Amino acid sequence: MAETEALPKLREDFRMQNKSVFILGASGETGRVLLKEILEQSLFSKVTLIGRRKLTFDEDAYKNVNQEVVDFEKLDDYASAFQGHDVGFCCLGTTRKKAGAGEVEARVEELQFDRYSVFRPGVLLCDRQESRPGEWLVRKFFGSLPESWASGHSVPVTTVVRAMLNNAVNPSGKKKELLDNNAIHGLGRADSSLTP
Repeated sequence: MAETEALPKLREDFRMQNKSVFILGASGETGRVLLKEILEQSLFSKVTLIGRRKLTFDEDAYKNVNQEVVDFEKLDDYASAFQGHDVGFCCLGTTRKKAGAGEVEARVEELQFDRYSVFRPGVLLCDRQESRPGEWLVRKFFGSLPESWASGHSVPVTTVVRAMLNNAVNPSGKKKELLDNNAIHGLGRADSSLTP
């Protein structure tokens, strides 16, 4: 991203548009970090979480977050939960093998969004609230490798989230964008004005 110096201005211009956002999957690692970053950056005037259950937050920063509880088996009955938002983030995590990534992307394309971006990160490096011994081992493995090699195959969740937000505030004429692990690293580290 050549215009990294422009990111603070792009963010400010975006804030002034009073856009609203929904997040699917805010209870997972990526969704949780995304919500926190959205609130810290004050990018949206309205934030709605859409999920299977209401989440509990103790911090004051979350007091104006709206929540919609939906049954994912009957999404057609909950169309109103998605309406009236300018931006949506889907952080429902799964492996590519389980998700059938191409199938999911084809279904998203059918929805005729003005613009959508698909992020294809490598192994997500995060400290999960739930215990997954296999992932702990993978994180340790990638953590012991030289950064140049590890960054080609893994990425911190914070970097993915920053890439998602930097992409959202940056106007694009492209209807569909596919961002691989290297592009996510570049876009997620594009602005050093944000604290890690």
